Amino acid sequence: MTLFTSIGLFSKDNDEKIQLTLKTLYDFFSPDHFKLYVDPTSASFLEIEAMEVGKMANIIDIAIVVGGDGTLLKIGRFLSEYSIPVIGINLGRLGFLVDISPEQVVAKLDAIFKGQYIKESRSLLHASAYRDEILLGEGSALNDVVLHVRNDIRMIEFTTHIDGKFVNNQRADGMIIATPTGSTAYSLSGGGPILHPELDAVVLVPICPHTLSHRPIVVGNKGMIEISLCESREVNSRLSFDGQANIDLQAGDKVVIRQKKHRLMLIHPEGYDYYQILRTKLGWSVAP
Repeated sequence: MTLFTSIGLFSKDNDEKIQLTLKTLYDFFSPDHFKLYVDPTSASFLEIEAMEVGKMANIIDIAIVVGGDGTLLKIGRFLSEYSIPVIGINLGRLGFLVDISPEQVVAKLDAIFKGQYIKESRSLLHASAYRDEILLGEGSALNDVVLHVRNDIRMIEFTTHIDGKFVNNQRADGMIIATPTGSTAYSLSGGGPILHPELDAVVLVPICPHTLSHRPIVVGNKGMIEISLCESREVNSRLSFDGQANIDLQAGDKVVIRQKKHRLMLIHPEGYDYYQILRTKLGWSVAP
């Protein structure tokens, strides 16, 4: 097992509840054999010197993210390009990705930094939006890329191709394209299946399709997904990345989605059990 010495500390914004956990982490890493670097948000709570996130990525060998799944999604997308493993401390609500509680943080980190941990690789998506072959924008997603109506309560019409092969035409409120990680997020709420993180797959989930026969479909993640907005249906729409970044679209625009070449490495404590996470977070096996 790799032993880590240069640690990057990242945290969610505008939440006073994380201050005690950040202080606990700061005290834990105080010994001289650790080098601790903190992002501006964490530094503001700890009242110490901060480092710019881009500089941190070039010198740390592991990151600790304090917050909820949304915080880890944001930091994870960025750090995946540097192959930096990430540990999540849960101060959010559900916590599918951030799986260490504040009450256990010292004991769990002590074991992890002694080499007692599990590594897990998660895939990401990369999407590009075009208008008449001109690139409008692009982005990455750890959970999902979502095509949806922008302002009005109206359906959009679009055509889906996978690896150049026609799949279908749809009229719906949109489409969720989710990784296995994102299969327990918006995709699950839309009626999609849960995909184990080890699967090399992507799920396409139509949002409120007008035809009941349009159901979620799971495909391999090595191919290319292409979604074209119908030119004759003038409904403004939007492409969202993990619900945190957006590209505005209009009729006739096209979206191309592929697996991102970089993956995110998560670090879990020994004994991590994905099915236990599902049971706990989704309330399985709980008597009514």
